[in-house]
Amino acid sequence: MTENHAEPHAPSPTTPIEPTIATVTFLRPATPSPAPAPASVDDDVWSDMPDDSDPAPVVVPPMPTMAPMVGADDRTVVLETARVILDKTPAAEPVVRPGKFAGTVDLDDFDDAPLIPAWMYSPEGWAAWSGVFYRARRRDFRRWVRRQPTQKGHVRQFGRGVRRSHEWVVGFEGVRVQSASHTAHVLTREARLAARHARFTPRILGAKKELAMKAAERATKAAEEAVLLHKKAKKDRNRARNLRAGVVYGPPLSAIGTGYAMGGGLGLTAGLLSTFAGGAFVGRKPYDEEADWTSDWRSLGDGDRMTAPMLDQSFRAAKVIGSDESLGVVQMPMLDTRGAWTAVLDLPPGVPAKKAIRATDELAAAFGVEEAQVSVAKRGRAGRIELYVARDLPFTQDPVPGPLLALESAANFWGRISIGPDVRGIHQSISVVERSGLIGGEPGAGKSGSGNTILLAAALDPRVILWLADGKGGGDLEPFEHLCERYEGDADPEAFSAMLDELLAVMKARYALLKRLGKRKVTEELANKYPELRQLLLWVDELMLYTTDEEYGKKITRKLRNLVSRGRAAGIITFCATQKPGSDVVDTSLRDLLSIRWALRCTTPEASDTILGKGAAASGYSAKTIQSEMRGAGLLWAEGTNPQMVRADYYDDDQVTALIERATEWRRAAGTLPKAPLRLIDQLRTHAEEGDEDAAILAEVLACFFVEDIAARQRAVNGGMDRAKAEEEISVDWLPGQVILDFLKSQHVTVTAEKLAALVQRTDEEKAKRPWGPKGSRLAGYPLARVEAAATGRFGLTA
Repeated sequence: MTENHAEPHAPSPTTPIEPTIATVTFLRPATPSPAPAPASVDDDVWSDMPDDSDPAPVVVPPMPTMAPMVGADDRTVVLETARVILDKTPAAEPVVRPGKFAGTVDLDDFDDAPLIPAWMYSPEGWAAWSGVFYRARRRDFRRWVRRQPTQKGHVRQFGRGVRRSHEWVVGFEGVRVQSASHTAHVLTREARLAARHARFTPRILGAKKELAMKAAERATKAAEEAVLLHKKAKKDRNRARNLRAGVVYGPPLSAIGTGYAMGGGLGLTAGLLSTFAGGAFVGRKPYDEEADWTSDWRSLGDGDRMTAPMLDQSFRAAKVIGSDESLGVVQMPMLDTRGAWTAVLDLPPGVPAKKAIRATDELAAAFGVEEAQVSVAKRGRAGRIELYVARDLPFTQDPVPGPLLALESAANFWGRISIGPDVRGIHQSISVVERSGLIGGEPGAGKSGSGNTILLAAALDPRVILWLADGKGGGDLEPFEHLCERYEGDADPEAFSAMLDELLAVMKARYALLKRLGKRKVTEELANKYPELRQLLLWVDELMLYTTDEEYGKKITRKLRNLVSRGRAAGIITFCATQKPGSDVVDTSLRDLLSIRWALRCTTPEASDTILGKGAAASGYSAKTIQSEMRGAGLLWAEGTNPQMVRADYYDDDQVTALIERATEWRRAAGTLPKAPLRLIDQLRTHAEEGDEDAAILAEVLACFFVEDIAARQRAVNGGMDRAKAEEEISVDWLPGQVILDFLKSQHVTVTAEKLAALVQRTDEEKAKRPWGPKGSRLAGYPLARVEAAATGRFGLTA
């Protein structure tokens, strides 16, 4: 029962407010109806199960027709009717059901099936339950009908599937065909103009006529090549489209044809339905219409396509062309296999290509990419450029194995040497014949790995003579030591200066031989005929240590300048590498003579200019733009008019070791492997064979030290010391004079103590007696170092 009380309000002065009766909701008790009728659903509302056991009907007083009296207080409404109904309504008595429904059962009573009302067992319940499936299917059909006009309708899905299939069949080859067609038209027009110019150039002009004819031939050849490329692109496009069309349209046509042939109309219908289902499945996902928040500016960095309007907009933003100027598109922008954009453009008249090259940083900002991703190069003429924009930062992926690993025979250092791929993935190579080079970059830029590309190529050619100097003394060049005719690995400026003096003498001897042969320079044919003229590679690692030395620095710079300027024709190739490419390290007079320059990552544009030359950074070629992730990448200025970004082929330590072992085998087979230096004792015996008695005595003295050294180690091993430890720690560097004399006597060498003392002159400190033997007797003797010094000083030998 719900009571609603009237809101009190002030009566109108003219019309009195009559009291109203409150609304009362009467809930009837759960009692059976007085006259049950099974045939009527409305009469059975108040009973659970009609039968003869229903109790007698309860008389409920009728609703009053008159409003009850209210008191003087109009804020209170006396609900007389409600009170009467509540007072006279009897309480519900329990209903006893016989048999299956025995016990007290109310409206929510259920039997063995939980939560299933007893009403479900009635005919009305069974009828309601049986209509559920029909109503659900009817709702599904209505929902399907309502979905058909939307993007998720099957007809729309089939349409999208057909569209997507057709787009896949068409592919992207058409872009290449259009680009090739545009290029062919442009080059054909230029060839026609060149031919016209050559035709109307008078023959009386002579040289101009010949130049015009050659230009016309080149233009005609380029146009013919462009036309052939266009035809090839069309052929490739048609072949690819036909293959994809067979994949897309073959199965539906086969299903429809086979169904009609085998089942007639029903088979045709089944084939059509299967085709429709397949197309709807392909187009089940609607197209995503992305909101374009950059309609005023397009950027390659955001994934947009390179178009002619974008190029004009970017070049204007970079101040390469004016606001009212536009670019001429020679080759339409197109994607290569690496996902990079490339295009060939003609700048407006009067704008040189170097202006666009200098603005590489501004162009990268306009395209929304890193500066290292943009490459601008001159193409054919002063106002034509080739633009290349990489999809990702180049040279950040793992390097691929170098081509030297695939060599099955000796390399040819007279030919071209593989350096590595450029930003386009094209492998670059250079020739070092009659050339010299400089490699520089900050620590960690990959200088040693880059230099290995040239060093390993030289080592794998058995004809090349190696002279190496390791200014770091860190062992980077140590694996090549046994392949070298001369090797300086102690970072000693004095020793390197002496090595340069020896090399200058070799150069002088080469020129003397060339003069006798009547030749101006060394060629491969001469080198193969005369082993003295074989190519010689001088490799100087960490040049700074040698050129900045106070005593020998200027001398070394002068000697290197002499070698670089005069050694090219004599077959001497010089390469220098440094981590600090400053003007105090690489003198400009020396740098200008080094024709091959490879600038790895540098910290300043000035350091980059020290390698590439003054003004290179201002022209757009600065190694400072190389990112730290691009290890091994650098600007290589070897051939052509401008430097290009190249990443050196990389060889790890194991691969370097394997290649050096291969080079050793090939050099040994060719007979060019340098002989290991003879021991001092062997050199003395060589002199003894020539009849020098003093050399024989000193050789036997050194042999005595060698024998005693072996005996001392053996005694240590017998005493329980490990043999490897004994080999490392035990050595004999002093022997008593009597022990030496006894050994000489056993070798049938007659010598007195006075003669031995005359051969090996000692200082007073070295003449002092020392303990010897198990008893510790103090005896006079000879240090090993003094014996070696006496041998080297007397006969001019090396220890």
